[in-house]
Amino acid sequence: MLGSKIDLFGNEWLDVVFDKKNKSYGAYMLRRQSDSDTVKALFIAGTLFILLFLSPRIISLIKGSSSVEDVQEQKVAVTIQPPPAVDPKTPPPAAVEPPKAKENTLKFPPPIVVDKVVNEDPPQIKELEVATPGQKTIVGEPDGEIVVTGPTGEGVKRAAMVEDNTIHTEFAALEVQPMFPGGINKFYAYLSKAIRYPAMAQENGVQGKVFMSFIIEKDGSLTDIKVERKLGAGTDEEAIRVLKASPHWLPGIQNGNKVRVKYNIPISFALSQ
Repeated sequence: MLGSKIDLFGNEWLDVVFDKKNKSYGAYMLRRQSDSDTVKALFIAGTLFILLFLSPRIISLIKGSSSVEDVQEQKVAVTIQPPPAVDPKTPPPAAVEPPKAKENTLKFPPPIVVDKVVNEDPPQIKELEVATPGQKTIVGEPDGEIVVTGPTGEGVKRAAMVEDNTIHTEFAALEVQPMFPGGINKFYAYLSKAIRYPAMAQENGVQGKVFMSFIIEKDGSLTDIKVERKLGAGTDEEAIRVLKASPHWLPGIQNGNKVRVKYNIPISFALSQ
């Protein structure tokens, strides 16, 4: 009857089982502390399971934050090399003198043949009443036809104006060289501000020079824009885009007239470290 009143889920049955036995250690202590040990084990296991389940997410967050902190702003450096400078002190080429003669010579003008001068008296008034003035005296016939002649020749013709569309490639030989408004430094500033470093070139670390050429027209516009040496990764297209959008230049002048001039320029793309 005593055993039926004992709660098996409590600790009273342990006192009954271990009555008059050593309770300081051993099976008695293990059974008495089993509830707390079970709770601790469940808490630890649950915590480890949650950490294991969330570890990929935690790792990705840690890596993402560190990569964002390591990103540094990349600046675009555009370097333009100007055309070779013209030295105004360079003397013009010396004139070639004709070779000296070894023998003495004397100018001998050719003889001039003059027709025999014939002194003719002007016609009298009475003669003009019955004849028409002319280049020479001719005896007319009463039965002859009257011929009226107009002026001969085509008159003075106006010289045709021929427009010079030659493309001048000798930049230093021009009387007035083409120039960007405000000077060449203004053109460099325009390129540095307008060029956008292509994303493909930045991602692949592409750096170097794009060699360009274009024609400065008589009205100052830029035409025939070409890539003479490519760099790739979008840099060639970007250089063409910026030159097409360039403001008009002051055209070159040769012999007092505006002329077309070809211009070559390298554009450097560099990523700042």
